[in-house]
Amino acid sequence: MLRLLAVLSTLFFFVLPPAQATEAGWALLREGGQVVLLVNANAPGTGDPAHFDLENCRTQRNLSERGRQQARRIGALFAARAEPVERVYSSRYCRALETARLAFGDRLVEPLEALDSPVREPDSQEARNEAVVALARDYSDSGNLVLVTHPENVLSLTGTRAREGEAVIVTPHENGLTVIGRIVFN
Repeated sequence: MLRLLAVLSTLFFFVLPPAQATEAGWALLREGGQVVLLVNANAPGTGDPAHFDLENCRTQRNLSERGRQQARRIGALFAARAEPVERVYSSRYCRALETARLAFGDRLVEPLEALDSPVREPDSQEARNEAVVALARDYSDSGNLVLVTHPENVLSLTGTRAREGEAVIVTPHENGLTVIGRIVFN
């Protein structure tokens, strides 16, 4: 039954216009128990500077004011339109952590190395993907699980491109994660 739901949701996603696909995504989140890959909010530029230091936000690409507003809006919409968010894991990059904290509050957010950008350590991507898939597979709470990460990870995990501030709802299958819904935050 779960497999049929995943196939139907995927078909609806590709057939429906973006606004209707977003509404279908909210319907899934109202059911609860979903796993959401959320790409960090708007952080201008690409990549990180050469002097990047994971422990120092001043050396990283960070959220713009627009990104901070976007993160707050994401949190407000989740609170208004979805079952409660049970747990939030985030990449350790400052832009992802700030997105998670602004959207869902400090108490729910836990940094998780497996969600870090693969750009600096591409050889570890397969192990990181396995850790994220295992987390999704083991999740069984009634609230939603949000994983704040980077577009490269969403692509690697699902084969789907996602924009900054976009939510991709996934379900585990034997070979990884399948997209069953999306929410675009304008």
